[in-house]
This record gives sequence, C-alpha cells and structure tokens, in this order.
Amino acid sequence: MSQTAFSSPNFKFVKGDIASADLVNFLLVTENIDTIMHFAAQTHVDNSFGNSFEFTKNNIYGTHVLLEACKVTGQIRRFIHVSTDEVYGETDEDAVVGNHEASQLLPTNPYSATKAGAEMLVMAYGRSYGLPVITTRGNNVYGPNQFPEKLIPKFILLAMRGKPLPIHGDGSNVRSYLYCEDVAEAFEVILHRGEVGHVYNIGTKRERTVTDVAKDVCRLFNLEADKVIQLVDNRPFNDQRYFLDDEKLKSLGWSERTRWEEGLRKTMEWYVANSDYWGDVSGALLPHPRTLMMPGYEGSEEIKGMLNLFTNNQTKMVAPTSESSSQTRLLKFLIYGRTGWIGGLLGKICEKQGIPYEYGKGRLEERFSIVLDIQTVKPTHVFNAAGVTGRPNVDWCESHKPDTIRTNVVGTLTLADVCREHGLLVMNYATGCIFEYDANHPEGSGIGFKEEDKPNFTGSFYSKTKAMVEELLKEYENVCTLRVRMPISSDLNNPRNFITKISRYDKVVNIPNSMTVLDELLPISVEMAKRNLRGIWNFTNPGVVSHNEILEMYKKYMDPSYKWTNFTLEEQAKVIVAPRSNNEMDATKLKREFPELLSIKDSLIKYVFEPNRKVPAT
Repeated sequence: MSQTAFSSPNFKFVKGDIASADLVNFLLVTENIDTIMHFAAQTHVDNSFGNSFEFTKNNIYGTHVLLEACKVTGQIRRFIHVSTDEVYGETDEDAVVGNHEASQLLPTNPYSATKAGAEMLVMAYGRSYGLPVITTRGNNVYGPNQFPEKLIPKFILLAMRGKPLPIHGDGSNVRSYLYCEDVAEAFEVILHRGEVGHVYNIGTKRERTVTDVAKDVCRLFNLEADKVIQLVDNRPFNDQRYFLDDEKLKSLGWSERTRWEEGLRKTMEWYVANSDYWGDVSGALLPHPRTLMMPGYEGSEEIKGMLNLFTNNQTKMVAPTSESSSQTRLLKFLIYGRTGWIGGLLGKICEKQGIPYEYGKGRLEERFSIVLDIQTVKPTHVFNAAGVTGRPNVDWCESHKPDTIRTNVVGTLTLADVCREHGLLVMNYATGCIFEYDANHPEGSGIGFKEEDKPNFTGSFYSKTKAMVEELLKEYENVCTLRVRMPISSDLNNPRNFITKISRYDKVVNIPNSMTVLDELLPISVEMAKRNLRGIWNFTNPGVVSHNEILEMYKKYMDPSYKWTNFTLEEQAKVIVAPRSNNEMDATKLKREFPELLSIKDSLIKYVFEPNRKVPAT
C-alpha cells in the first residue's frame, strides 16, 4: 500500500479478518460503507493442494460473512466480488474463442473450487436478498509489491540471487498476464459502469507459456536460459490453459494498455530497488508449496502422528537428528515474524533440531487472531521476532510513528497478555539500542549496561517504543526479553546484516559497540526456551568491537583491496534523521548461563569470517 493512499482523506486502512463477523459489521456501520470491492482471498494454487481448509475458511466463509453483513446493514449500493479465470477450468489447447461470462464453471483445484463456491454465495445473495452484486473473473495479475509466491516475482528474485528458475512439468502450460495498473483501471470501469447482477471477464488474448516467461526474465538479467531454467515435478493437477473472452468488458470502454515488455521491466526494476521488501521469502521461492498441515483439523491419532512429522506446514519431512530427545518431541514453537530476518532463521534452527513449529498467521495487535493461532497450533512456547525497525533503517520510524507503536508496543503487549492467559512463555527479541555511553558507562571503560539499568537513550522514536514496551513487559512473568544489538550473521549478502551495511557505506563512524552474532546466539535462545528462562537478558556476545575492527577483518578475510573512510558523530548526524545508539552491554548474566559463549571478536571470526573466507590463510 502506498504512503499516498494512507494520507488520502477518503482512505482508511483497518487490519482485520473478514471471517470476523463482529468486526465486519462494526466497520460497515461506523464507517458508513456503501461500496465493497472484495479482493480478500487465499489465491496461490500450489498452497491449496496442501492446505485446502484455509482456502475454504477464507474464500468461502469469509465471503459469506461479508455478504451477511451487507444483508443485515442494508446500506450497500454496490458489491464487487473478485473471482478468477480458474473457475472455468481448463481451456482446450486449440480453442480460438475464450470462455465467456455464461460458460460453465468447472474448477479443477481446491483454490478454484473455493472461488467458485464463493461465487455461488454471491449470486444467491443477489437473487434472494437483492444485494447489488457484480462478479469479475480475471487473468493473472503481475507488477510491483506482489508476494514472491507468484510466478513472475519468484522468477525475478531467483534470477537476482543467481538461483535456478524452477518450472513445473514441461513448461508448456499457457497463461495470460495483465499488468496491475491495467487491472486497477478495469475495476474502476466496472465499479462505475458495470451492471448489477452481471459477470465481467478481465482478460487479455496475449498468451505465453511458463517457459516463455522464464526466458523473458532471463533476458532482463542477461542470463543463459538453458543453464538457469530447471524443470521440476508437476503439481497434482496443472491446467494447461485459461483463455477468456473479454469483449463484454471492452464494450464498457476498457482496454489493456501496458505492453508485456514494459510491464515486466517495470516490475523487475521495482524488485531490484526493493529486494528486501518482503524480508525472508526463502519458503516462497521453493519450487513447490511449503503448506501441508491443516489448522483446526484433528483427525485420528494415526493421522496426527503422520502430520507431526511435518513442520511449519512444509512439504518436506523433518529428518531425525541426534538432538531428537523426548523433550524435543514434546516441544512445539509458535513463531511470529515469518517474513523477518530473525523469524526466518528461527525456522531453520527448528528444522535442524527437529522441533515442530508453525508461523503465526494472526496480527499481533488483534487479540482474537492470536488466540486463534494458539488454539490452532497448540504451542509449548511462543517466539516473537515481529517488530518494526524501519525500511531501510530506523529513520523510517520517525515518519511512521503510529505504525511503529502499533507493532512494537500494542502488538507485543497484546501477545504477552494473551500468552499469559494461556500459560505460555514468550521469547521476545528486543533491542539493546536503548542505551548510550554516559559518565557511569564511558566509552572504552569496559563497564557495560546491566539488565537492571534504566534506558537512557531517547534519540530515535524506534528506541523510545522499545524502551517503553520493555518496561511494561516487566509486569509479565511469562516473558523472556532478549536485548539484541547490531545483529550479524554469516550471510554477508543479507542487507540487514550489520557487516553488509557498513561495508557498503562510503563513510563509517568508528566507535566500539556490543553486537549479536546470530549464528551463535539464536540457537542459545532456543535453549533458553527449553530451560524456561525468563526476565531481561543482554543478548550480545561479551565485549565490544569497533566499526574499524570489523572492516579490518573484512579486508583480511574477504577483500584485501577494500578501503573505507571515517567520519565523526557530528558529521554522521547531518546525513541521518534520528541519532544512533552506541553502547557496551554487560553480558555476564548470559555468559554465566552459557559458559561456552564466545567474545564478540572470536565469534565474528568463527561464525562469520572463517566460513566466508575468500583470502587464503597465510
């Protein structure tokens, strides 16, 4: 959603679940809603083969809730229901005329079946209760901001990373693609000129195979298609072709305007400029869906046992490991922050240790959705790695204060409170960027801030919210607060990695700081959960390291020709919006619990630089 939309006087964004009848009714009445454009749906076909109940819940039940609310309030003048071309089923390969709006619906997969079912409800409410409904059925949409589970952004992100482009089956399946701006214009035309009770196809007659799409992406990145394209197993059923007759919509005055080459280029440019927009999307980039388990489904004990072999709704089984003990088998983690850096790494640690886990689907500021997650997942521990840190840095928070409060304060406190009611321990990844060197903790003294010290840094709004919520969380005995600082990992391509950041800066401030090597400390946080540890912990490696010392290591291990320059804190202040926190954290408490914990410099060498070494050792 663009910032322009959020600042528009006739726009208000409310995070919510369309399956919540109370919320939907409340919004229709209090906001005097008279028009609904119903886009909300589970849409990815691959996922529907493994998690079809979620598709029924969102696509059919969610639509039913909306329709019933419209019937009860009696104030809706137009209800636009957004469906899909897939409800028609597969089109014959030699067909020259596409499916028209009166064609029979013959869905072939769980996703399209739920969309067809939703259409039947929409039609029934139109006929039975006189709701002013219009249905649209569209071809594939592509463009900026699209989640990478979809074909085009998936191919673009994989190409950017130099990874193979996986194609299901033989790649001959044909699809039609419309650029998002053209589709938005189609909905505007239908909203204002469409006839109530009618169906409108939104389509294009320009078709291309999946292989053609992959080759076009390869051309954008100057890649050799023959070496990059990889054929993988087909999904359970893969329609060969969808072909629409779009004449009815064209008669209202709409036409496709964006050429494929132009739309693909604009899409590529957006993902290149916003490569970390979605965070860790490694699961979405897999050739096949990661979704398998069905929330809310109980089944027999035998089925439960089989399902427990799968983690995080993924298609691959958890391989038995030497760490699989009776304790591990009794654990199950609920993790918030699926698209974030730490959240993604936690999932990988759970896989390695054979710990069942699932990512939370609910929004932290919505109490009912957290309760639903807990009731569905039945976790033994909850990990909160969700939070707003800003894109690309904390300066973002200065101009997005309500968003920052909503997630960092309201969301975190709501999660802690719900988990307390359910007797669950919350492992909360916080920050140590709430302190700065002062007279009692001078730079270079070796005197670090302890867990009981009061925050003294208020330079950034991000830090203010973190300090505020940490103080309030002291009232919750079920929370373990882990103060992370300047996180570093062995993935030196990750733009969030502190080393990656400073190695790309023209100038850096040379000042010692406490830091967190995630490769060493995140597994420790899992062990802390197993030990049922609580309270506040400085979650950093012992000691400090300066920016120059890190860059000297980078030069020694990675690039002997690397150069950089320093500038002062005063000079830095001129190019940033919010001041940055610099401090030393006392890690004595953590070291006492985990004596094997390495100092920051030793940890950097062992976990980061040695595994990535490009300069031969002398």
